[in-house]
Amino acid sequence: MKKSSTLILKTVIILIGTWVIALCIFALPSVWKGGSAEFPEVSIALLFIIFGLYLTTIPFFIALWQTLKLLRYIDTNQAFSDLSVKALKNIKCCAIIIGLLYMGGVPFLFPIADADDAPGAVVIGFAIAYVPFIVAVFAAVLEKLLQSAINMKSKNDLTV
Repeated sequence: MKKSSTLILKTVIILIGTWVIALCIFALPSVWKGGSAEFPEVSIALLFIIFGLYLTTIPFFIALWQTLKLLRYIDTNQAFSDLSVKALKNIKCCAIIIGLLYMGGVPFLFPIADADDAPGAVVIGFAIAYVPFIVAVFAAVLEKLLQSAINMKSKNDLTV
C-alpha cells in the first residue's frame, strides 16, 4: 500500500512539474506581446512580473526534486533519517525564496491595477505571495517533528 501511495504522489508531482513547464513555454510568452503603447508603465511592470515568474521556477523545481527525494526515502524505509530532515529544510528554503520573489513582484501590480482600475489585483497578489510562506511554515513544522522523532528513536536505540 505504501509503494502505491507514493507512486500516486510521485505521479502528481511530475504532472505538476510538466504543467509548470508548459505554462512557462506556452502561456507566459503569449502574455507578453511587446507591451502596450497606451500604457507603457503597465508594459514595464508586466515584463518584470513575467521575469519574476520565470525566476521562481528555479526554486520551485528544486522543491519538487526534494519532494521526490523525500518520497524515495519513504519508499526505502529511510523516512526517519537526517536525509529526510535535509530534504524538508531544502523545501522550506525554496518556499521562502519563492515567497520573497512574489512579495518583490507585488509592487509591480500597482501600475497594472491603476490602469485597469482594479485595486483587488494587489490584494490577490498579496494573497498569492503568502501561499509559499504557508508551505514554508508547514515544512518547518514537519522538519521539527521529524527531527524530534529521530532524536527519540536514537535515545530509545541507546537504551535497548
